[in-house]
Amino acid sequence: MADTTVAEVMAELAALEDPKARAVNERHGDDHGVNLGKLRALAKRLKTQQELARGLWDTDDTAARLLALLICRPKAYERDELDAMLRQARAPKVHDWLVNYVVKKNPHVEELRLAWSADPDPVVASAGWALTVDRVAKKPEGLDLSGLLDVIEARMKDAPDRLQWAMNHCLAQIGIDHPEYRARALEIGERLEVLKDYPTSPGCTSPYAPTWISEMVRRRGDGGKTMA
Repeated sequence: MADTTVAEVMAELAALEDPKARAVNERHGDDHGVNLGKLRALAKRLKTQQELARGLWDTDDTAARLLALLICRPKAYERDELDAMLRQARAPKVHDWLVNYVVKKNPHVEELRLAWSADPDPVVASAGWALTVDRVAKKPEGLDLSGLLDVIEARMKDAPDRLQWAMNHCLAQIGIDHPEYRARALEIGERLEVLKDYPTSPGCTSPYAPTWISEMVRRRGDGGKTMA
């Protein structure tokens, strides 16, 4: 399918539209009706096609953009292109996939992490914090973890939802992965009580940082994975 056109792919996506899937997705702010399993199967068939990915992104259609992120070449994007794409990403899942599937694999990731973390737009800033979570977990060398905790302590309580969620994840990740900061992370979480009453499905770990940290540290003894 090397010569597949944007129009052909859009027609296929339209054929995959499922009203029930749309209803579920829209409850999470994602305006598309394509089952993600079927979307991934289509991406597997298309394989990597950078120009097609760019064309699909330009449609401004959520399902097409999700597909674009699955078939693109992450290292092919320039810094400013990724910055523009993040600001165009309306749907939460497009935002999350862009950060996790593309930006994290791009050579400009650290530059973008720093720029986004300081951005006045809280949705853009949440992407910077998501990238910081990844560094806390995988490459903490050079990070000022104490300074990050200072910022979280001062700003997380009153941050808008998506930024608050990302900061809270960073707080938990520091507590999970860095024992020397665990007591402080637990204390901040307990005092701020962010997401303390968040509804959690059976078998899932609460996003309330003290519970999350304690559970993941406990699991470390039996091969459990952290949420990242």
